[in-house]
Amino acid sequence: MSSLSHRALVTLTVAGIAALVPSPASAHPFGDPQTVAITHDARRPDVVSVRWRVGGPDDLTVLGMSLDVIGKNRARSDGTVDYRYTDAGEVGSSPAFTGYLLDRITVTTGATPCSGTVQPVRALALKGATVDFACPAPVRTATVAVRMLTDLNPAYRTLATGPSGQRTVYENGHDTHDWTLVGDPPGSGSALLQIGAVLGGLVILLLVALLARRAAAARRVTAARPAAAAQRAAAARRVAA
Repeated sequence: MSSLSHRALVTLTVAGIAALVPSPASAHPFGDPQTVAITHDARRPDVVSVRWRVGGPDDLTVLGMSLDVIGKNRARSDGTVDYRYTDAGEVGSSPAFTGYLLDRITVTTGATPCSGTVQPVRALALKGATVDFACPAPVRTATVAVRMLTDLNPAYRTLATGPSGQRTVYENGHDTHDWTLVGDPPGSGSALLQIGAVLGGLVILLLVALLARRAAAARRVTAARPAAAAQRAAAARRVAA
């Protein structure tokens, strides 16, 4: 198993356990994971878009307190927080959150950073926030760094998806990843060949089994013919007698 698959398996396992066992807000990193989606629009070849969504809405309360957007008095003595439905709106509309996004999510092409612009945030808890990164030239591959919330707790992880089914898990110590935005990602061609080889092998096995079945049926018919002829001859002799 690759390290990426192992990280994804660990993340999903932990998230599944957290979903079954109620946990206080102090265990935020082990709840629903954050997600990011990296996209590229051919109509804007020099732009890379990154959409971030929080795992649990009360994580926005914790983030808001760290950004001084929400009062520190919302923290409870048991380690949980006093989450309110208005928290997402307060955080999403704050300049501090805009600055935080641009600091914790970055895109570079080669050694050149791309300039990020946060799109208007609406329904942060449900739809997330999108940052468009304008690069100096049309982009084919880009390095995207995601460090969201790991400054609050290094155990936070982010599940990421990109074009052509690309996936990775961002976490503390693995906060950058190279994405192929145009064309097939490295290794995808060999993977398709492997899938084709497996399917081709299955087709061959099915054909062999079908031919073997037909041959066996033909042998049974051939073996039955002499016996049938003998039975007809015996019947004819009885009639003649």
